Amino acid sequence: MSQNPSLNILRIDSRKDDIRRAMDELRGRLSPRGNVVSQAGRQRTIEIFGEPLSPAQVVERICADVAEKGLSAVLDYSARIDRAELTPETLRVGRDELAKAHAEADPELIEAVRSVAARIRNFQEAILHRDVRVERPGGYLAQRYRPLRRAGLCVPGGAAAYPSSVLMNAVPAQVAGVEQLAVVAPPTAFGAYNADLLATCHELGIDEVYRMGGAQAVAALAYGVEGVPRVDKIVGPGNLFVALAKRQVYGEVDIDSIAGPSEVVVIVDESTRAEYTAYDIMAQAEHAPGASILIGWNAAVLDAAVAEIERLLSQVERGELARQSLEDFGAVILARDEEEACRLTDEIAPEHLHIATANAEELADRIRYAGAMFLGNYTPVALGDYAAGPSHVLPTSGTARFASGLSCNDFLRTNSILHFDRAGMMEMARDVEILATKEGLTAHRASVTARKGI
Repeated sequence: MSQNPSLNILRIDSRKDDIRRAMDELRGRLSPRGNVVSQAGRQRTIEIFGEPLSPAQVVERICADVAEKGLSAVLDYSARIDRAELTPETLRVGRDELAKAHAEADPELIEAVRSVAARIRNFQEAILHRDVRVERPGGYLAQRYRPLRRAGLCVPGGAAAYPSSVLMNAVPAQVAGVEQLAVVAPPTAFGAYNADLLATCHELGIDEVYRMGGAQAVAALAYGVEGVPRVDKIVGPGNLFVALAKRQVYGEVDIDSIAGPSEVVVIVDESTRAEYTAYDIMAQAEHAPGASILIGWNAAVLDAAVAEIERLLSQVERGELARQSLEDFGAVILARDEEEACRLTDEIAPEHLHIATANAEELADRIRYAGAMFLGNYTPVALGDYAAGPSHVLPTSGTARFASGLSCNDFLRTNSILHFDRAGMMEMARDVEILATKEGLTAHRASVTARKGI
């Protein structure tokens, strides 16, 4: 394995390197553990809790305290962790604040929010599950879908404001018919005090917004505290503590996923412009952390892309953060051919897969696992992040092997309905009697036999 001398990004050549070992190391980089913390983070934990707890232990303690003490614990942790002095009266953003933010918002922002919401709604309505009825002799079977009553939406607010997260989580829930949406965002300038975020909530008709973030917000939504009724499901992105808290409360409520760093795999060939590739790679890296993997089978194409990344890093606002992400979580993989590129991509099972090749649709058919696929040179991942229609809440850290992206259907619960007359029952009676007898469940058998009139 060699490294680019200027960028220090991991280079893997499947013709020379131990590809299995390299892939294992790469997967390890893409799946940070919940017990890994920086020295600064460890010191901050000691300041708050008096001992060097792991992130998982921090989350367990916060969730237990919120479950036991309710709102007082939420306010206490907001003060200790976020340094925000909140009261029961100021925890929730007032409707007048939401309306004011909307009235004073940049008209172009509101126009964009409306346009994007319409696209999301159009796509989500098209894929929404509908009730199904199957006719049988003497009766019928049905599958019925009903929306959850109440959902909680986590919106980040540490390094930047994310109106797009509100859109990509809230609109699918609204399409499903969820009655109540509770938005939580940290009490920061990029969170629940951000005018653009509040204006977006108001535009979407969301009037329940709380100034709380981190594990304490997740716990409040899951258990319910004074002034914050519990929800049925918690969705939305967040930092490591939010992810661990969602794992902690799963079972009390449903969750969308336990998300890791944002990630992309970009597959390129001779048809791909190096400039496009560079921005596609940097777009995920600038999340900081964000994992960006470049795969191709032409060494010259990969070298040109790396050179262009190095040239452009200094021209983007978060260039140094992106550089750090590329050096910590990035890789450039030289595959033997298209077939190996597809196989390696399936092993990574990335959140975002951008196939920027001349035969993108053909390669997409050969790849099984990805949260979302972006095909061709004019479908950058940013279209999906901001505007196209599918939610940008996608499985990370290889979980695309078994998990799917968030959609309106994740806000539905379903139940089956069975209805038969005597003739319909009689058609199945003998099968029930045989199986119940074999299993020794004689009351099951008798519940059918008694109705036969014998």
